Amino acid sequence: MDEYFSKRISYRRMTVCDIPAVVRMRVQQLKDEGAQADFELKPYLTEFYERNLETGLYISWLAVCGEEIVAASGMSFTEKPPYYKNPTGKIGILSSMYTVEKHRRRGIARVLLKKVIDEARNYGCGVVHVTASDMGVLLYKDFGFRKNKNFMQYELN
Repeated sequence: MDEYFSKRISYRRMTVCDIPAVVRMRVQQLKDEGAQADFELKPYLTEFYERNLETGLYISWLAVCGEEIVAASGMSFTEKPPYYKNPTGKIGILSSMYTVEKHRRRGIARVLLKKVIDEARNYGCGVVHVTASDMGVLLYKDFGFRKNKNFMQYELN
């Protein structure tokens, strides 16, 4: 990790006060990943964060440099019937890992990833799932994530 940035970066949990900044960051992340902006996503994101931060079904750790949020992570919690590799049935769904471009490749995402993984462990999750962007694959593989060749998705739209 670059010492200059590591001394200037602090980490904290997301609060409702952070929602507008995190919404802007999430929209930028989706654009960076090539998503097509077919409609105004901000109200949906705002409602999601407000509802799920309050219930504890979503947590986020943020990296802050001065007053600016420069990176974010997110973990949603869900549950399904227990199975042999996950006797609690509790699952963490990792999402919204994003670092502002000028702060990338400094180890910030790794710190955030560890923090949300620890949160999932404390919640009682047996596994964490992620759908990785091209930028995130190396981070997740290096951290110990493995591909699940059976993962499938059906779009309802």
